[in-house]
Amino acid sequence: MTLTLDQINQAPLQEALHQLEGVYEHSPWIAEKALGQRPFQSLAHLKYALAAVVSEASQAAQIALIQAHPELAGKAMVSASLTAAFTREQNQAGLTHCTAQEFALLQRLNRDYNAKFGNQFILAVRGPRGKGLSRQEIIASFSRRLHNPADFELHECLRQIHRIAELRLNDKFSNPLELGNEVWDWHEQLAQWSDPGYAEKGQLTVTYLTDAHRACSDYLCEKMRQCGFDAVSVDAVGNVVGVYQAALPDAPTLLTGSHYDTVRNGGKYDGRLGIFVPMACVRELHHQGKRLPFHIEVVGFAEEEGQRYKTTFLGSGALVGEFKPEWLDQCDADGISMRSAMTQAGLAVDAIPDLERQASDYLGFVEVHIEQGPVLNELGLPLGIVTSINGSVRYVGEVAGMASHAGTTPMHRRRDAAAAVAELVLYVEKRAAKDADSVATVGQLQVPAGSVNVVPGRCVFSLDMRAPIDAQRDTLVADVLAEFDAICTRRGVHGALELTERAAAAPSHAAWQAHWEHAVAALGMPAPMIHRLPSGAGHDAMKLHSIMPQAMLFVRGQNAGISHNPLESMTSDDIQLAIDAFSQLLSHLALQQP
Repeated sequence: MTLTLDQINQAPLQEALHQLEGVYEHSPWIAEKALGQRPFQSLAHLKYALAAVVSEASQAAQIALIQAHPELAGKAMVSASLTAAFTREQNQAGLTHCTAQEFALLQRLNRDYNAKFGNQFILAVRGPRGKGLSRQEIIASFSRRLHNPADFELHECLRQIHRIAELRLNDKFSNPLELGNEVWDWHEQLAQWSDPGYAEKGQLTVTYLTDAHRACSDYLCEKMRQCGFDAVSVDAVGNVVGVYQAALPDAPTLLTGSHYDTVRNGGKYDGRLGIFVPMACVRELHHQGKRLPFHIEVVGFAEEEGQRYKTTFLGSGALVGEFKPEWLDQCDADGISMRSAMTQAGLAVDAIPDLERQASDYLGFVEVHIEQGPVLNELGLPLGIVTSINGSVRYVGEVAGMASHAGTTPMHRRRDAAAAVAELVLYVEKRAAKDADSVATVGQLQVPAGSVNVVPGRCVFSLDMRAPIDAQRDTLVADVLAEFDAICTRRGVHGALELTERAAAAPSHAAWQAHWEHAVAALGMPAPMIHRLPSGAGHDAMKLHSIMPQAMLFVRGQNAGISHNPLESMTSDDIQLAIDAFSQLLSHLALQQP
């Protein structure tokens, strides 16, 4: 029988406990404590409340919860003593049909994991889509996580337990996730195209105007037509543009979208989620025969990552009049100019200036994006409202010292270029940590022509500093540059920095941030679930920010929120919530139009 929230909210405690039995394996204390927070406004609220109980529990209780779960393909499976829920889950993943070799490997992994961490490996074997991981995926995850630090792995086991509980609650409540599942599938379909050299390795790489990039463009165009967009086109820089018309032709337009290119060996959701979520909403409007008092323009931006040419935000930059004609003469690693690539793709280069949008035609810009970080995942929250996109400053630097013999140069006589940069790296880490939400990174550090027995005479490095407010960023930069000068002076070396990028912070427009907060709250998420956070990464919204109000919605990523990585992952549950939030945003905006 399908369970309802009304039943959970109104039932006596013991009856409600019985209804939630088995959600958390052999651990009724979790449901008992969570039920003290009734009434629950939504299934997402119930899931959060249950997870919060575990998060607030002692480490001993958390470890006991982990130990209440059986080993994967372990003795309990062999002896058929698993609970009914675990039997279904392991059957769905095919663990009951392991080959002798796979079973032996899983047993060895179980032993190795237990020896290192002191408990069993936990994995939600039904996976992010709920249809079951393959045995190969399970074994790969098992092998990878054996290398995690103990504290990280403890929390990863708990995250996996929460996913198991989420899927069991979906079963109890018959939560269909129809759109979430379909949009999850769209990501899989779009990921079939990848650039040569990566496709053969099973890696996802889609760079500007390659064959894979054009195939993605064709897919998006066709999918937009299927969703019921009134006009679908590819513009002069390769952006895929779909327009769903308003009830009246002279209505304003809501602009939304994200990018469909990727970093090299990247993930399936970065950028693409922000295209697919509004597409799904448009499809629902089309199926209902419903028109809103504003046009909806969804743009799949052709380039954001700067992987093929030395440009970033090429797609969204063109919409705000920031496409520079000199970019057309840039050449990629194969010597192909951007102009040639665009001409070969059939793009009308001369029409690029015509792409600039007029702010007066638009209500604003909204973007849905995977968080690309661990915050929402650690808080157990599916959605977050972005307060600002960090401003950034980047430098490439060089320190010149004196190369000398490593064996004969006394320590007090050295002018070690690498040691000077190492001191800077540690200062950068310490200084950024003093500020709320500031970050700073030395991501590249090289000793050209270095040798094991030579004191480094030269060291080159990168420096990336970010903060949600420009003034905060600038203070960080000033402190780091002053310390760099002091280090070089004290060590008797020469330092030089070249500014390579300065991007202003893009604070969310207050009213539009409030629109997202209203949309998330309308899904039955109470105040503790309305989380605000800055974005440390750059997004297309940064460009649109210069001409119109913008605000972003973050969606939780799996695998501790890792992104720009093949491990980037999302659940269809969270995708469904993102679609529902976007639908609520559309409804809320419609009510506000004259």
